[in-house]
Amino acid sequence: MLTRRLFLSATAVAAVSAQTKMTPRQRVDRALAGQPVDRPPISLWHHFGLEKQGPAKHAEATLAFHRSNRTDLVKVMSDFPFPKPAAGAWWEVKEQKSPFAPQLEALTIINKQLGGSAHFVETIFNPWNQAEKISSKEEVKRMMTENPQRLLNALEAIAKSEANHARLALQKGASGIFLAIANADPAVMTFEQYRKFSEPFDRMVLAAASSAPLNVMHIHGDKVYLDHFLSGWPQAVINYSVSDTKVSLAATRKKFAGVLAGGIDEDAYPKLSIGDLKSQAAKARQEVGAKFILTPGCSVPNDTPADKLKLLAQAVG
Repeated sequence: MLTRRLFLSATAVAAVSAQTKMTPRQRVDRALAGQPVDRPPISLWHHFGLEKQGPAKHAEATLAFHRSNRTDLVKVMSDFPFPKPAAGAWWEVKEQKSPFAPQLEALTIINKQLGGSAHFVETIFNPWNQAEKISSKEEVKRMMTENPQRLLNALEAIAKSEANHARLALQKGASGIFLAIANADPAVMTFEQYRKFSEPFDRMVLAAASSAPLNVMHIHGDKVYLDHFLSGWPQAVINYSVSDTKVSLAATRKKFAGVLAGGIDEDAYPKLSIGDLKSQAAKARQEVGAKFILTPGCSVPNDTPADKLKLLAQAVG
């Protein structure tokens, strides 16, 4: 039985659908504002692994993915490595004015080719993750216990560098950043450890992009400290995996008034039929209501067949 709220929502959507078809940018703008859309805006992504081929190839792959799969929000992947210190140990890393120069070249190309037709957001892996990449997961965790101040100093230098990059990305036309946080999970660290060794630096990166309208926070993991991110953070959008966390979008909507991005099972995506995708999309939309972008909870597998990638747009009509 339709509730009054759902009936009014359906009526509004029908009225909008009868109008001129919206552009990708219009759909996302209206989702951000909680206004009716002709269909839910969509996005999906995976890693291209083209960093060794340079920024032009990276930009070309990003634009081709967007056009082929008719995404409304372009999530620009970022696989270019953070620069290691030229001399000395990894923890002696210093603040970089522009740590991802090739990525900025790619953003320039993407911005020019999109011509304002769609929003794009720049992916930034948080400082903890970058420390793991320039050393190792084991080394970072060991240092957290054996020499915490040394680790804090390194994380601060990385955070300042990424904050610089965030500001530069906005100058290149990005509508915001997509901050990926994969360590707010008891499998990696306690909540208290996250508050000390990661939160200050994650906030530093987000603060650098605070003027942007479309900052996304991706909380990655199976048992994430999700509730901690639902208030008091300057993000417009939260993205997490419903299938991995077993936390429904309906439960999160009760605590978070911003835009929720998710609803599609990223792990099972290559095996999902268009019927499966329609069902997941309808369920997510009903649970979230307005302020919703239909996406996977994380990257879909890199080897997902091209014909499967196109099904998400088909599923929403």
